[in-house]
Amino acid sequence: MLTTLGWTSALQTVFTPYAADGLVPARVSVAYGATFRVVTQDGEYLADSTGRMRHEAQGRRDLPAVGDWVAVKPSTTAGGRATIQAILPRKSVFSRKAAGTDTTEQILATNVDTAFLMTAFDQDLNLRRIERYLAMTWESGAMPVILINKTDLSDQVDTLSADVGGIALGVPVHAISAKHSNGLDALASYLVPGHTLVVLGSSGVGKSTLINRLVGSERLHTQEVRDSDHRGRHTTTHRELIVLPGGALLIDTPGMRELQLWSADAGVKEAFDDVSAIAAECFFADCQHGREPRCAVKRAVEDGRLPAERLGSFHKLRAEQEALTARQDVMAQQVRKKRDKIGARAGRAITRMKGRA
Repeated sequence: MLTTLGWTSALQTVFTPYAADGLVPARVSVAYGATFRVVTQDGEYLADSTGRMRHEAQGRRDLPAVGDWVAVKPSTTAGGRATIQAILPRKSVFSRKAAGTDTTEQILATNVDTAFLMTAFDQDLNLRRIERYLAMTWESGAMPVILINKTDLSDQVDTLSADVGGIALGVPVHAISAKHSNGLDALASYLVPGHTLVVLGSSGVGKSTLINRLVGSERLHTQEVRDSDHRGRHTTTHRELIVLPGGALLIDTPGMRELQLWSADAGVKEAFDDVSAIAAECFFADCQHGREPRCAVKRAVEDGRLPAERLGSFHKLRAEQEALTARQDVMAQQVRKKRDKIGARAGRAITRMKGRA
């Protein structure tokens, strides 16, 4: 069973010390808040992470997520819960800044090979948003594939697809209609046994409809988008790993109304590879493409070789990353101070106890 979930000989080697401790490998298939469903060689179990794991976690990245391979201690009682003791090294991590004002990371999926970045031929088609998804995907370590859904709603499929391809350099772009099953044959090359995919996109772009087509049944509930703003209603409420009929694995995620990148410096550079290539010709090696003289990037905008909107998006994402990094540094300092205070308080308590002894 594990090989059908993507288990490899490399993972088996990494798992050796855990096996010596009597633990078994499992993959996290569903996350229900702090509770998880895991799949082992012997079947599925509900599982909780250990108190020690939760206590020692520096952030959300240190806790289990859908797609993770984990070492678990099975329950010794019928119907009991397994315990997640450790997380195996991840080959890719999809994360974003959690929605709202808190500076916290939200893990969307792990150990993904290919990401279907899904948009639609309606009001959701936004090049700037696609750039964000591409930056997140490149940063994760997975390979992006763009799906533009609802070809039946547009008479400009070729033109709009070309526009998307213009900002997604080297990334496959497929125009499809999940509702009518048009263009889905082009996805067959990604649906490889043991290959893990994730579907990411805004609510209403048709993710659940696509997954139902790939599964071959109405597994996920779907709803029509609102006529007023073409925005979708949330139909997926949690992340789930689904095994497709051909053996590929697909992670469904709730629709995202807001996508703020977490740590994506390398991802932004990869997503804006055209800007980086032109920047190599700037006079100053650390040119910010703003007020500096002899800037090749600004010259490319003036010449029409680089759209001004694309450079503006590049500046915006880079500025967001710099601001987020600054906030992360402040939070890290606050956490260190808090832990130092707790450690000092514990040290004084131990000293008093020794003195009384």
